[in-house]
Amino acid sequence: MLARNDVCMKKIPVGISSCLLGERVRYDGGHKHDAFITGTLGRIFEFRPFCPELEIGLGVPREPVRLVNDSGATRCVGTLDSQLDVTDRLLACADGQQSRQGEICGYIFKQGSPSCGVAEVRVFHDGQPECSGIGIYAARVMHNFPGLPVTEEDRLGDPALREDFIARVLEYRRWQQRLAGGL
Repeated sequence: MLARNDVCMKKIPVGISSCLLGERVRYDGGHKHDAFITGTLGRIFEFRPFCPELEIGLGVPREPVRLVNDSGATRCVGTLDSQLDVTDRLLACADGQQSRQGEICGYIFKQGSPSCGVAEVRVFHDGQPECSGIGIYAARVMHNFPGLPVTEEDRLGDPALREDFIARVLEYRRWQQRLAGGL
């Protein structure tokens, strides 16, 4: 059995877009490894990587997808073949991950991603881009877990925003522990 101090020293489980850990899961076979995240934040966080686009069956490499809103509803479609619509699969993927997401204390998403971006993702309206969207998968995760601390990797470069995210993750962890203890 773990002593109280050992429990406090356990790394905090945090979800993360797989590409940020250096996994080659992006549409072009590349990654977006972030050394600060893996090196510095990796000392306190136990990363739980996930790529929803890979999970729904899109291969590597694959046709890129983008957000389109031409009829009042935002859809995630192929950039070359607009008949490739993965919106419903991304939503179902997020819903299917709820038990896994319920075990984490925060989520670091890939900035600008049509599946994982948290803010200012490009949405095409009548062929014109506008940075006003949220990635389909990320939006559903935030809907399913409204209190879960989320951020994007670019925001972690700002010391104040980074400190705020870490503080929210720590408080969320404490809240989960209180609930588990019968609060």
